[in-house]
Amino acid sequence: MSLLTPNPGLIFWMLVVFLLVVFILAKFAWKPIIKGLKDRENEIQGALDLAERTKAEMVKLKSDNEKLVAEANAVRDRILRDAKDASDRMIAESKDRAAVEGQKMIDSARDTIRNEQHAAIAKMRKEVATLSLEIAEQVLHRELKDKESQEKLISDLASSARMN
Repeated sequence: MSLLTPNPGLIFWMLVVFLLVVFILAKFAWKPIIKGLKDRENEIQGALDLAERTKAEMVKLKSDNEKLVAEANAVRDRILRDAKDASDRMIAESKDRAAVEGQKMIDSARDTIRNEQHAAIAKMRKEVATLSLEIAEQVLHRELKDKESQEKLISDLASSARMN
């Protein structure tokens, strides 16, 4: 039972050695260990702060990036809309010009046809007049002898001819 009952001398020397070890550790080891732990704690805290700042900066950059993408999309949409409007406007102007040019061509063709028609009618009248004169001349040469037959011929010709 001597092992279970403490000896006062042993307790004294154990206490002295313990206090000596604690003093030596406090004098030489604890300050560098505590200083190392404090440095390590400061490094970890600095890394955590840096991570937080980086995270906040990344969120800000992501927000700015999304804003820039939205602006770029808006600019792209505006450019596409402007290009489509310009294209539609150019097509409409081209159609209008083509319609005006087509109408001018049609009017010109109508005028040309009208002029050619008038020229043809004038030519036909001239030819009819010339032919009528030739016929009248031949008739006059043949029928000049008999007055009664001349009157009959003139009345027949007058009734069969159409007056314009």
